[in-house]
Amino acid sequence: MKQDFITGLELDEKKILTLLSLAQEMKAQPQDYAQALAGKSVVTLFEKQSLRTRLSFDIGINKLGGHAVYLDQQNGAMGSRESVKDFALNISTWADAIVARVNQHKTLEELSEFSSKPVVNSLCDLYHPCQALADFLTLQEVYGDVSQLKLAYLGEGNNVTHSLMLLAATLGTDFVAVCPKGCSPDAQIVKQAEQIAASKGASILVSDRVEAAVGANALYADTWVSMGDNTPLEQVKEKYMPYQLNKQLLNMTGAQTVLHCQPAHREFEITSDVMDSDYSKIIQQAENRMHAQNALLVTLLNPNF
Repeated sequence: MKQDFITGLELDEKKILTLLSLAQEMKAQPQDYAQALAGKSVVTLFEKQSLRTRLSFDIGINKLGGHAVYLDQQNGAMGSRESVKDFALNISTWADAIVARVNQHKTLEELSEFSSKPVVNSLCDLYHPCQALADFLTLQEVYGDVSQLKLAYLGEGNNVTHSLMLLAATLGTDFVAVCPKGCSPDAQIVKQAEQIAASKGASILVSDRVEAAVGANALYADTWVSMGDNTPLEQVKEKYMPYQLNKQLLNMTGAQTVLHCQPAHREFEITSDVMDSDYSKIIQQAENRMHAQNALLVTLLNPNF
């Protein structure tokens, strides 16, 4: 039976830890996995612009001996020229998996419903679970046992926040989302994360006060304006500047690690002196998109490799 990866909650703690261990092994010994997806074709659907997601999947699949097929909106917007249902039905007759970066979560749900092959969420309006896998792979490389950590996210409560929060809860990591008033994460997802975290002895906190990040091992920033929102950064600067990831915040919190999912707007949500500092694991985190996703694809498509 096919296994999807749409919210990230399809995999429990044990399976996530196994996947992250596999990712580390694949990163260290890539030659051992050069044929792990031999004969497999993966269609990557993109409704949104992309640098890291497109390249990390495309190059990653190639490194595993597979074939990535990029499909953008030149074929017509999904649900416009052809229904999402027909996209799924047709693609799954040829491909071995669908990786989709879409505007709305409901598109993924419909792809999943009608595809006979695994569907992977490479970003939607509610979740970014592949990013969270890379983030926790990076934290695991830096710290080892992530259940002993406190992770603080600063900025808009968005899809990245949701996936970070849910994966933190699953792995027993204390998580703080520090967001301006009116910009908090989705209340339903927060409640879901709180319930999971409670079962792992971890905590979830949402606050508008930067002091809530004190004691965090790692600080995480994201753009102040989500992709697709054309609001100029200067217009939201006053609201978000108190949450900027800078040296003053590092000193106040005591954090030793800085993460950012990129694209980064230097001197807005993060200062260059922090982004380029020894605290920063941002490029390591970007590289790990490929390794985490490769481990995920092998887990879904060739688990007995």
